[in-house]
Amino acid sequence: MRTPEATLMRSYSYGWQQFTKYFLHLFLVGLIYAVASSPTIFSFWDGMSTLDSVLLSAFVSAYTLLVLPVISYGADLTILRYMRDEQADIRGVFGGFQTNYLNIVLANLLVVAIVGIGIVLFFLPGIIFACRLSFVTYLVMDRGLDPVAAIEKSWSMTRGHGWRIFGMYLLAIPLICLGLVVLAVGAFFAMIWVSCAFASLYHAVDLEERAALNGNGNGGGEAHAAA
Repeated sequence: MRTPEATLMRSYSYGWQQFTKYFLHLFLVGLIYAVASSPTIFSFWDGMSTLDSVLLSAFVSAYTLLVLPVISYGADLTILRYMRDEQADIRGVFGGFQTNYLNIVLANLLVVAIVGIGIVLFFLPGIIFACRLSFVTYLVMDRGLDPVAAIEKSWSMTRGHGWRIFGMYLLAIPLICLGLVVLAVGAFFAMIWVSCAFASLYHAVDLEERAALNGNGNGGGEAHAAA
């Protein structure tokens, strides 16, 4: 059985392994998120009066900022748990509404603002920010960090992995397009696989960091004993 490693292909490979292992569970997680995302398409409707359009836009904006991120963060945490072979409760997708709600909403707003400013001003910094902040979701949910701490920690954890994360985003594009071409619903499964791959990468980097900390701690203990 493959183990998670912090590389592009191993992340996708391990993500696929876990996707097939927990297929029905992950399929349900993806389905919940897809249904939860459906209200956002209302903003593209035409043929409404100005007042209706304004009210609908306000509803969609509020939903996108205050509801959808909570489900998205919960889905990412649930997927991460399956990457770790942990017992996961599908109801955890909605767990953010009971705990950590404010941190999720604020973290999402902060990441969107940082990436958005980077894209508007110079574009390239926006891409860099998106890659380096790709662990914020997991850090808020998995470690319970506040928004600022999660952004700082994500920036630290992704150091040396920026190009790898960028490559993972690039690889996701043909995978999803292939899913659309082969069978339209295939894009849905491709997106779940991509989510598994990113969760796998975080899992691998997290394991590396914990191993390094344990090694430093042991080393420090030995040095202290020798002294």
